[in-house]
Amino acid sequence: MNPKDERRERYKVSRRIPTRWRDNDVYHHINNVIYYEFFDTVINGYLMEAGGLDFSGGETVGFAVETHCQFLKPIQFPEVVDACLRVAKLGNSSVRYEIGVFKLGDDEPAAVGYFVHVFVDRLTRRPARISGRMRAAMAALRMDES
Repeated sequence: MNPKDERRERYKVSRRIPTRWRDNDVYHHINNVIYYEFFDTVINGYLMEAGGLDFSGGETVGFAVETHCQFLKPIQFPEVVDACLRVAKLGNSSVRYEIGVFKLGDDEPAAVGYFVHVFVDRLTRRPARISGRMRAAMAALRMDES
């Protein structure tokens, strides 16, 4: 699918995020690095709430191993965005999320991207199986395969 043809209803969950004054760059729009903060916020917020992620003391941690963002239209302070999330692929120890960033009230994305986490044992840093509540939370975000 062409990224410009994405629509918010194709995502399973969303998180409303207000932009901040400091997010604007010298060109008066949200700086590109802030989009990755939107990605982190929707992913980790969801994993903490639905999957029981304990980022400070859990046995496993998710490492970002690959990311991508395609910018489609500018956002600027003081706009509010919805960062929308789905899972495209769920493996044994890795997951590929897809994210759409939409201006509040807009059905066409301002940006789309993906983010790959590999879950590892906190101590050994070796890949760890995604299981239990975390796996169920991720599975709930899978795209329809029909």
